[in-house]
Amino acid sequence: MEETFRDSLATVDRQGKRSWIYSQKPKGKLYNARSILSFLYFLAFFAGPFIQLNGRPLFLFNVVEGRFILFGAIFWPQDFFIFGLAMLAFIVFIVIFTMAFGRLFCGWACPQTIFMEMLFRRVEYWIEGDAAAQKVLNSDSWNTEKILKKTGKHVLFYVLSFLIANTFLAYVIGLDSLLEIITGPVAAHTGGLASMVIFAGVFYGVFAFFREQVCTVVCPYGRLQGVLLDRDSVVVAYDYTRGEPRGHFKKQADNNLGDCIDCHQCVKVCPTGIDIRNGTQLECVNCTACIDACNFMMEKTGRPLHLIRYASENGIANKQPLRFTTRFRSYSAILVILLTAITWMLISREPVSGTIIRTAGMLYHERGADSISNLYQIKLVNKTASDIRLNMRLEDTPGRVELLGHQQIDVKGEQQGEGIFFVVLPRTAIKKRKTALHITLYAGDKKTGTIGTTFLGPAQ
Repeated sequence: MEETFRDSLATVDRQGKRSWIYSQKPKGKLYNARSILSFLYFLAFFAGPFIQLNGRPLFLFNVVEGRFILFGAIFWPQDFFIFGLAMLAFIVFIVIFTMAFGRLFCGWACPQTIFMEMLFRRVEYWIEGDAAAQKVLNSDSWNTEKILKKTGKHVLFYVLSFLIANTFLAYVIGLDSLLEIITGPVAAHTGGLASMVIFAGVFYGVFAFFREQVCTVVCPYGRLQGVLLDRDSVVVAYDYTRGEPRGHFKKQADNNLGDCIDCHQCVKVCPTGIDIRNGTQLECVNCTACIDACNFMMEKTGRPLHLIRYASENGIANKQPLRFTTRFRSYSAILVILLTAITWMLISREPVSGTIIRTAGMLYHERGADSISNLYQIKLVNKTASDIRLNMRLEDTPGRVELLGHQQIDVKGEQQGEGIFFVVLPRTAIKKRKTALHITLYAGDKKTGTIGTTFLGPAQ
């Protein structure tokens, strides 16, 4: 019979309509390990907005205000080049990780998989029962039991979606802003409240109806497998050399058959409805439910475990261990270089940054017979949580800085400040039309940063 499993999705029938997946609840060591990991994930996710470090949230990604906080350290738009390198390093990391370990991230760390399989699916099992009970309930006519179960499930789904959505929102606008929207007058926060309801509705739609199709239709990561995976990549794989030819279990062993008893338990527990025995497929999220199901059946029938396991194609066919190929080593080297550069920039990042602009439309000003001055405007960003009082000095150049209006520039914590000042140089220090200057910022006697600019003088 011709194999056509790669020509269509398990969640879509021949007419293009949705085929609802009723997956059985997995049981086994790997499912237990994923449950523990998921609990830690939920704990970190929901507690994150309440944790502060150095007086700041642990994480904040405020795109509107251009404020990003990672582990208590604030980043401003001036630091976007660091984020650019970080994103590049992250993409390289995804490539390397997928080349070596396939979609391990999808099954063990992806928020969509964790929330769907470890939270919403469990609520569904608790209210409606296992896969068989859900099928019966959905095929029954509407009665009191069905109305109560369906209503209870979807109300609970929306409540969970509301909590998840607004926790995500707390990472974007900050916990204080979120609480202000919730507790403040409705009239003053109509837009914010509407956004919260809509945001929660999107999450509810995903987990109540769209479900596994996020992984098979929307997420591009699964489609990248065809480019990134090779025969040495570790994936959830069926050992066909040991399992074929398949045959139903019989008490008296048939030496002509492999270890696969064709029980379809691996298919029944799959959240995307595939048969892993057909090989690596786009829909497989490496959730390991099939491994637990197969191990259970192997144990019951007295066969060796791990007929389905984490392995590479070469590992299955040729019994080869995981090998680090030239491509893997090359990408790893690039990743190390990028991470080193990012680490150096984070360590050497100055607490105060800014820009100095010479006043437009003005040339130099002669001060007597021996000095020349230029007028500048400075804009500063304080990246610390403390207020800073700054003064400026010339670095490696004779001359002085004259700040207009004040002796120093006061910049509040995590705020911006500005000032206007003259730089006065002796004529003997001016050798050409434009002279490079380095103006150093000091908070008391502590150096906080250096900003470069140019000084315009008379042509020699």
